[in-house]
Amino acid sequence: MKKKIAIGFLATLLSFPTSGLFAGPLDGQCIALVHGILGFDDTQGLAGGLVKYWGGLDGYLRSQGAKVTTPGSSATNSIPVRASQIQSSVNTWMTANGCSKVHLMGHSQGGLVIRYMVSNLGFSGKTQTVTTINSLHQGAPMADIVLAAIPSWLQPFANSALGLLAKLVYRDGRPQDAIAMGKSLTVSYVKTFNTNSPNKSGIKYYSYGSQMAWADLIQHPIMALTHPITWAGGLFYGLGGGNDGVVPLNSQKWGAWKGTPSSYWFATGIDHLQATNLAWSGQNFFDVQGWYLNIAKNAKAGL
Repeated sequence: MKKKIAIGFLATLLSFPTSGLFAGPLDGQCIALVHGILGFDDTQGLAGGLVKYWGGLDGYLRSQGAKVTTPGSSATNSIPVRASQIQSSVNTWMTANGCSKVHLMGHSQGGLVIRYMVSNLGFSGKTQTVTTINSLHQGAPMADIVLAAIPSWLQPFANSALGLLAKLVYRDGRPQDAIAMGKSLTVSYVKTFNTNSPNKSGIKYYSYGSQMAWADLIQHPIMALTHPITWAGGLFYGLGGGNDGVVPLNSQKWGAWKGTPSSYWFATGIDHLQATNLAWSGQNFFDVQGWYLNIAKNAKAGL
């Protein structure tokens, strides 16, 4: 008798749609994770999939019930070019996955890309929320410093060399323009960008970010080299010294500022690359999955 009851109970469970029975907190949410400069689609990743821009976060959010895409675009190019590429990819994905609206989440320059899509490319009707992560809403002073160090006559040659390198590394056939990319990150460019790309009414904008405590070569072997430059540039442009190695903390704020993640006691902050768990670089220093789950839950709730 007990065996029959158990079998009947199991049969009843199996009769329910599994998507509803085992749905996570993000059930039914459509999310696009948009990379920044030098980024790529995590469907393929780099180095045969050994390097992932989002460090498995797309898979984790799917495990929580969301539909997630990580669209790729030119690794080095202007905001309008990348926005057009991303929009085309997201449109196709939304149709295939039955998404009428999507939560756009962009990291670094990707934050400006999604803002441009919504404000300038007519994507507002398909956008549920806009969330930026470690983005440069007031520019990245390091870009101004680097471009100032390259004479104008040398820029075309540098652009060709960097473009060729990007084509060899990414091999996706997309156009590359490193100088246009660099200019799109400067303080003056982003100031004009903000004027020409205002927030759309009816859409909620959120921002998150992080910063390093200091130029720690052990935890931040790459960003420790750029942190002092960003610190100096931030002070020069009135953005403050706090930064993630690439973007001043004050430049990361747009719309409703939701703050920075809590890092583990031994960590010296979270840098620009660790903020997306690039190549799984962040998970040892903070609860990156928990942070992104909260980011996604906030977007779902529209708080």
